[in-house]
Parts: sequence; structure tokens; C-alpha cells
Amino acid sequence: MSASRSSGTTDALGPDEGAGGTGEPVCPEPPASGGDGGGSGGDCGSGDGGAPGADSGAELLAALLDGMDAALCAFDAGGVVTHWNREAERILGWSPQEAVGRTGFAGWAVRRADAHEVQGRLMAAMDAPGRQVHEFALLRKDGSRVLVRTQSARVLGADGKPAGVYCAFSEVHAQIDLERAIALSEALLEDASWGVVLVDVDLRPTVVNAYASRALGGGRTTLLGRPLGELVVQGVEELEAALQHVLAEGAPGAPAELWVTLRTAEGERRRCWRSGFLRLASPLAEEPVPLGVGWLFRDVTAAKLAQQEADRLRFRTSQLHRAVRTASECEDPMEAVTSLLDFAQAGFADHVLLDLTADGPTAGEVMEGERLVRTAATPSDAPGPCLLVAGGSIPVRYGPGHPALQAVERTGSVRTSASAGEAGDAAASWAAERRWPRDAAHALCTVLRSRGRTLGVLTFLRAANRTAFERPDTAYAETVAARVAGAVDLARVVGAGEERG
Repeated sequence: MSASRSSGTTDALGPDEGAGGTGEPVCPEPPASGGDGGGSGGDCGSGDGGAPGADSGAELLAALLDGMDAALCAFDAGGVVTHWNREAERILGWSPQEAVGRTGFAGWAVRRADAHEVQGRLMAAMDAPGRQVHEFALLRKDGSRVLVRTQSARVLGADGKPAGVYCAFSEVHAQIDLERAIALSEALLEDASWGVVLVDVDLRPTVVNAYASRALGGGRTTLLGRPLGELVVQGVEELEAALQHVLAEGAPGAPAELWVTLRTAEGERRRCWRSGFLRLASPLAEEPVPLGVGWLFRDVTAAKLAQQEADRLRFRTSQLHRAVRTASECEDPMEAVTSLLDFAQAGFADHVLLDLTADGPTAGEVMEGERLVRTAATPSDAPGPCLLVAGGSIPVRYGPGHPALQAVERTGSVRTSASAGEAGDAAASWAAERRWPRDAAHALCTVLRSRGRTLGVLTFLRAANRTAFERPDTAYAETVAARVAGAVDLARVVGAGEERG
């Protein structure tokens, strides 16, 4: 029973405002004495002009009382029940015809042992201004008991003196449920460990809790009313589609994981939010009227990245295991090299290039790019397996500072990418200048070493629609390069033996 309901009840029966109150439950003054239409001043509705107004007022009062969500009864100064609405009938089972006219609750709505105390506490409201709150155990018509919480206040007559008491009440468990719901909503909208955002039907935030404001990168008030597109750079279409679906069809059966890119003062951040959605409807309307969507989410970016990394590591370990088993069945060591690269490339890169040093190069020749020969490669214009280059004996003309030459110089790995602003022809030119396929945008070059000697360079390439190579990718590429270098070294040893033979 909310305060607004109680306030409405008070106004209907006459607030504690004296004779000048707006809800004064007294009859209008009779016309001046001596007139033909005069009547007794205490006889409400007497006279030709008074009856219609009195009837309509009584009907309005009855409609107001029966339409209340709270149960209500009223007593006159002698403790006689004068009003009893439908909600009181629903809770206790006594109809207005059975309740109105009884004196007090003794013997029918309250046990006789408790009747004196209950009646005294209710009627005590006549001697004190404002509302008084009590909890009583009342009797239902079937003999069962129900615990109710009451709010009672006095009603003043035309002379400003207490003329009775009204009492609004509801079942305690219903009141407690309401208080719990209010407390829960306040807790969720303050310091919950989940982000909570209330979105209106125009998909604009109306309430944002502290967690959500931190996740969205703004203040709790500055985020209100702003389109989601101003906060989310990428992924806003998926988020708005989910909200629209909830407004139209209702809440989904399971949480959804949404990847978004946020615009913050520190730059753009990519996050993963595990989200749940609830359609909000007005509890006061007969038909469900959507008020918006309750969006609850939690940032699970760290957990998702860790899971992705574990899945990636598991897949790459499996690929290497399969590659080694396949290579061990190859009679030709160079066939084993291409088999290793086919397995390593899957899910890792779009292209792979193998450049080997010619026989007996000097360090200076390798550094100048004079003696690196393209030995194996994937097709440059379409996906395909890694194949040996037929007649590959012409050195690749890498220019100074080429990533492959840097890998040889450092005896390690080099990562590089086209500039973020380059696209189309500019990106294709960037790749062509480095003797790579034109769709390459990210590269990882790692040196091939075996028995303390540099044997060449292994290059992995990715297109622009994929992410750049990172440190975990470098570790994987170096593991592959070590196995490839061993097979290349074996091929050279076998070839040298055959020549001597």
C-alpha cells in the first residue's frame, strides 16, 4: 500500500484540514429560512435542488472506494463502521452489507480477546493528527486469520472536530513483497555488480547504475537521453536489434554475449558484455503497455579472451601434432616442409612464403637480399596449399630495410602492418613494394636457424580483414620455423650426400 494510495484515500473521505478542507464530509448549507424550498438543515438531500448533487457525490465516492487497490474501512465517532470497500471484502470475506453498521471489529473481524486493544489503537487516531501505522491480526469470514498493516487517520467534521476515523489496510506479506521489490530496484540501480540500464521505447537510456556508467565510459547523468550510437562505435546495430526484439517479442530465454567497441577519452576499447534483457510494462494498465527495456550486463572480456586464447592454443597444438606426424611419413624432406606449412597456415595466416639462402652465401649477401631465393609459397591470388616454386633459383629482390632482412639481421622475428589509414590501392602498393601478395596487410617474418646457421626466412601474411599478428602469434611462428628449419637442413644434407655419391 503505497503512500500515494493512502493519500488518495484520505482525500476521498476528508483530510485532516478542518471545516475548510477539500473533502469535507458534510451536507451543504440549507437555503435561507422562510423560503418555500427550505428544509431541515441536518437532512442531506432534502429540497428539490439537493438530491441530484448528493446522489452523484455518493456514487462518485462509492466508485473511488471500490476502485482502490488498498482495503479501506471507516468508523464514525462511536466506532460504527460506515464504509467498507471491495478490497476489504476480498481480504476478509465480509461484504459491505455485512460490515457497515457494525460497532467495531469485536467478534467478527477480530477475536474478542484482542478487540479492545485493536479498537482502542484505531480510534486513538481521532486524538492525533497525521497517520498512524499498526499491524493487527484480523479474522476472515471463514475463521482464518490474516496479518494486516493499517494506516489510520482521523476525519474532521464541518465544525473542525474529529468526526470519525478511516483505516486503509493491506496484507503484510503483500506490503513486504512491495518493499522488497522497491529495495531490490534501488539496490540494482545503485551499487549492483552488474550493469543495469533502463532504456525507453526510443532506445535511449533513462536510468544508468554506477557499474553501467563505468562500463560505458560516462557519468550517470551525462549518459541519459543520448543515442546508443554516440557511446558504441561498433556493435550498436546488434545491441539495438536485441532491444527492438525484446520490445516486440519479449525477453529472450538465455543471456546473449555482445562484442562492442566503445568510444572513450582514452580511445576505442573492444569489450564483450554478457547481457540479459527484460521488457518493462506498466502495472497500472489493463493491457501491457511497454515502458522500455531493462538491460542487465556484465563485462566478461577478460574471461572471453582467456577462453579464446586457450582454444587457439589447443587448436595450434593439435595442428602441430598432426603436421609432425604427416611430415614423418614424407620421404622427401622438402615435401615434409610444405606439409608442415599447410598445417601451420590453417587458421593462422592467409599466405605463407618460404625464402631460403642459396648455397654458401656470405652474411653480407644475405643482408643485401641478393641470395634469398623463393622456394615455396601459397598462391597469391586465391587460397591454396603451399607448393614448391618450380625452378626457384632467382634471388628475391628485397629492398633495404625489408622485414625479412630485418629478421635475418636480428636472428629473430619481425612483425609489421600497413598503416591504419591505408586502404585499397595504397595498401596494395604497400604489399607490392615488399614483394608480397597485393591483399597482404599484416606480416610476420621469422628466421630459419639450424645447427647455428641461418637457412632463410619464413613469412606469414594476413589480409586487411584480419587482426595484426601479436606476441602469441610470434611464439607459434617460431615453433613452426624451428621444425621447418630442421627439415630444410635435412634436405640439404641429403642433397649434399647424393652429390658426393
